[in-house]
Amino acid sequence: MTEGAPPPAEEPEGVDPPTDVSGPPPSVSDTKVTPDPGVPGSDSGNGDPLPGDDEAEAGDPVLDVMAVLEGERDGYLVDLQRVTAEFANFRKQVEKRSAAVSARARGDLVEKILPVLDACDLAVEHGADDVTPIRTSLVQVLEPAGLEVLDPLGEPFDPTRHEAVLHEPADDPDDVDVGQVVVGVLRRGYVWDGRVLRPAMVRVRG
Repeated sequence: MTEGAPPPAEEPEGVDPPTDVSGPPPSVSDTKVTPDPGVPGSDSGNGDPLPGDDEAEAGDPVLDVMAVLEGERDGYLVDLQRVTAEFANFRKQVEKRSAAVSARARGDLVEKILPVLDACDLAVEHGADDVTPIRTSLVQVLEPAGLEVLDPLGEPFDPTRHEAVLHEPADDPDDVDVGQVVVGVLRRGYVWDGRVLRPAMVRVRG
């Protein structure tokens, strides 16, 4: 500091120094505008996506939930149809099995009655004509339920329904081509519901 020179004046506190405005004013192109991050839709200048772009790319969450629910619904429907079909098949099998068991049980009962019918036939052969109405009544009750009486006199011999206990040669050689024919029934046979309970005991010729 030069002796004798007055000291510089002190600037009051809190007052900014004067700005030099002697230069040219800044142009608009040189002015940089800083975007406000709090304003929706303002561009940050670095290519970052706007808020809401992610939701637009991800899709509607409601539609996604509906698609999941529709898939679960279709799966439950397929399972229900499968279980329904399995139950229907099971019910048919049970009904068929029950019908077969019931028919066999009735057949066993009828098979126990066969000796009674044989006794009636034997009594009629020995002249007890009073027994005929009893045998006729039993047969009339059982036939509608599935009983079939095998009395094949004059019919061709059927080994699945007849039991040949006596065999006679054909009187005429030309009858050999006709086959075996039942010429006598020694004991009637019986069929129940398509099942042979007892084949007819017959005498065949041919």
